[in-house]
Amino acid sequence: MKSIRLPLSLVKPYWRRSLCALGLLAALVAMDLAIPRLIQRLIDRGITPSDQAEVIRTGILMLALSVAGTAFAVGNNVLSVRVGESVARDLRRRLFRKIQSLSSRELDSTGTGQLMVRLTSDAAALQRLTQISLRIGTRAPLMMLGSLILMIRTNSGLALSMLPLLVVTSAAIILFVPRMEPLFGKVQARLDRLNTVLHENIAGVRLVRAFVRNDLEDGRFDSANGAFASDSAGVMRFMALLSPILTAFVNIGMVAVVWAGGLDAIRGGMTAGQLVAFSNYLLSTMTPLVMMTNLSNVWANGLASSRRILGVLDEMPAVADRPGAVDVTAGAPGRIVFEGVSFRYPGSPVDAVTGVDLDIAPGSMTGFLGATGSGKTTLTGLVPRFYDPTEGRLLIDGIDLRDIRLASLRRFVAVVPQESILFSGTVWDNVVFGRPDASIAEASEAARIACALEFIENLPQGWETRVEERGVNLSGGQKQRIAIARAVLARPRVLVLDDSTSSVDVETEARIQEALASSLPGCTRIVVAQRVSSVLSADRIVLLDEGRVAAAGPHSALLSESPLYREIYDSQLGDPEADGVEP
Repeated sequence: MKSIRLPLSLVKPYWRRSLCALGLLAALVAMDLAIPRLIQRLIDRGITPSDQAEVIRTGILMLALSVAGTAFAVGNNVLSVRVGESVARDLRRRLFRKIQSLSSRELDSTGTGQLMVRLTSDAAALQRLTQISLRIGTRAPLMMLGSLILMIRTNSGLALSMLPLLVVTSAAIILFVPRMEPLFGKVQARLDRLNTVLHENIAGVRLVRAFVRNDLEDGRFDSANGAFASDSAGVMRFMALLSPILTAFVNIGMVAVVWAGGLDAIRGGMTAGQLVAFSNYLLSTMTPLVMMTNLSNVWANGLASSRRILGVLDEMPAVADRPGAVDVTAGAPGRIVFEGVSFRYPGSPVDAVTGVDLDIAPGSMTGFLGATGSGKTTLTGLVPRFYDPTEGRLLIDGIDLRDIRLASLRRFVAVVPQESILFSGTVWDNVVFGRPDASIAEASEAARIACALEFIENLPQGWETRVEERGVNLSGGQKQRIAIARAVLARPRVLVLDDSTSSVDVETEARIQEALASSLPGCTRIVVAQRVSSVLSADRIVLLDEGRVAAAGPHSALLSESPLYREIYDSQLGDPEADGVEP
């Protein structure tokens, strides 16, 4: 029942169109059911007594009903398609907005490939389910029920003799159809895996080529593709068994009607017209059963997809606004305090960071330094609340982040991630992404601070130069500088640069840091770096080792007090005494 809830809720806003479509369908079924009765009349009142006038009148009436039925069918199809397309559009919108609301925890566990299948294949399955239900899916049971009633009215004795056949046929359908939905759920899961492999391969195609691992990726794709094809074929084989069985039942029924009804007609128990009408009604009773079986794959697929989509729509974000959450003041100082913060990624057996205590002064520059996997990015990901700490708490200006509205917090904190994410569009679109109302002067100033203005103005169309998907037509350094300009334009009180200058040279990096310090004097900056040179000018450097704070202080103090920091410094920049640097 839960899987039916979603299609019904999606159709509800379009109930008028749906009722009109069903009304036209009911009228069409009534006309279809009237045709066998008119054929009976044509035979018994027109052809048998040789009444030409009756033949003409009945023929004209049958033609009129056929024309009207065609018009009603077209109307039903048009309305059904409009409702189906509207349902698919609304569902994709709901799914997209829900995905936007999910925290990093849910996005990590679900995966991009699976979410893409929900938005495309699963949404299309519900669209087909809606359209089929308003068209053939409703017409078939109405035809079957109406034909059964008229068959009894035509000849009740012969109709009762057909009852065992109808019971056996219905039992076969009841036995087969419920088993289809789990099979389609399995097929969609295989499609999830296929899309995941495809997405990973396309996103990492350069890495695959660099390591000459095409054969490995071909094998992964062939495995996922083969499993999907095998399960799909299994569903089709299962369905292929039922249709011939039902067709055989239909043929058996027709033979029985012609044999028993023919003998009855010879004895005078029924007319030739009644026999023909009864045969037509039997076909109208049995054929919808075959039709419904053929359509059951659409229903089973739609209900399986509905269950999968509900799994996303019903997901509760791990990171969400608490009741009574407040807005952070736009002009707040921006003091950041970590109190006993530990964090463990879902499914990981160990903490990524453990027992971190830090007090980052407002308006200061703090550098996070450490080896890969030391917890630098994890800590900075807690500041805009991409995740919540598993232990301890994080405060901004004395307020627990969990008591601040997410929208307000993320306007207060700007993040430039390790991988510079650009969207397809223009350079202008990407720079003003966080402030669409920014003026050209403001955008140019942000680009100047990020050392991006000169290269932007030298592009073929300047600010209107197209940025291709993932910024493939720009260099790594250009993408990073555009990403920094985008963050600067938002005028945040806290700016997190997560190794976001790794693709620019040391001189340009120094210019960017100087420009940030002079142009955003009150902004609290957190700089994550692999290079010591990136954080030499920081007010305080936090050295992380295996998720813990190994040392913290300005460069000069760490150089003399922390052997680990001195080792890193020597390995990257050489002996400080040889360079004339006071230890």
